[in-house]
Amino acid sequence: MSSIKVHGSPISTATLRALAVLHEKNVDFEFVFVDMKSGAHKQPHFLSLNPFGQVPALEDGDIKVFESRAITKYVATAYESSGTPLVVQDKKQLANFAIWSEVEAHQFDPVASKLAWELFYKGLFGMETDTAVVEENEAKLAKVVDVYEAHLSQSKYLAGDSFTLADLHHLPALHYLSGTRAKAVFDARPHVSAWVKDILGRPAWQKA
Repeated sequence: MSSIKVHGSPISTATLRALAVLHEKNVDFEFVFVDMKSGAHKQPHFLSLNPFGQVPALEDGDIKVFESRAITKYVATAYESSGTPLVVQDKKQLANFAIWSEVEAHQFDPVASKLAWELFYKGLFGMETDTAVVEENEAKLAKVVDVYEAHLSQSKYLAGDSFTLADLHHLPALHYLSGTRAKAVFDARPHVSAWVKDILGRPAWQKA
C-alpha cells in the first residue's frame, strides 16, 4: 500500500490539481474520499490534516501537506526523479516559472473560479446562474487571457518549451470552463487555444 494518501473530493478543482501532479510524477497513492456534504472536512480528523477544513490534504508517511499548490510543489520536489520534470533550473525558465505560477494564482484563478461556480457548479447543485456575474467575469477573463496569448506566441508553455507546474495549476479550471460558454474566450485566441488543447490532452490529466 502506498504511503501517500490524498484526502479530497473528486469534483474539487483543488483536489484535481493534487491528483494531476501525482499522475504526472507516476507516484502511487491512495485516494480518500471526503464527504463534504456531511461536513466531514470540518471534523476533528480532517482538521488535523488541514486546520482550515478545506480539501485536499496529503499525507506522505508522517508528513502532512495542505493547500493544493503547496502539495504540487512538494510532490514535484520530493519525487523529482520520477515521472515528468515539473520544475525548472534554467534561470530564464525559472523566472517565467515563478511569474506565471503567481499569475495563475492571482490573476487567472480568481476569475476562472467565479465562472466555474456560475457555469458549472451552480447547475450541479440545482442553483440558477447569474448572467450578469458571468458576463462581468468573462470580460475580466478575456483581458487576462490576452496577456497569455501574447506570452504563448513566444513559447509553447508558460515557462518555456516544457510543461511545468505553472501550466498544470490551470488544468482544473480549464477543464470545467471548456465545457461551458466561456470556452469561446480561449478559442478566440489561437496560441491560448492550442495550449489549452495540449495540456488538457495530457494522459496524466485524463487519469486525474
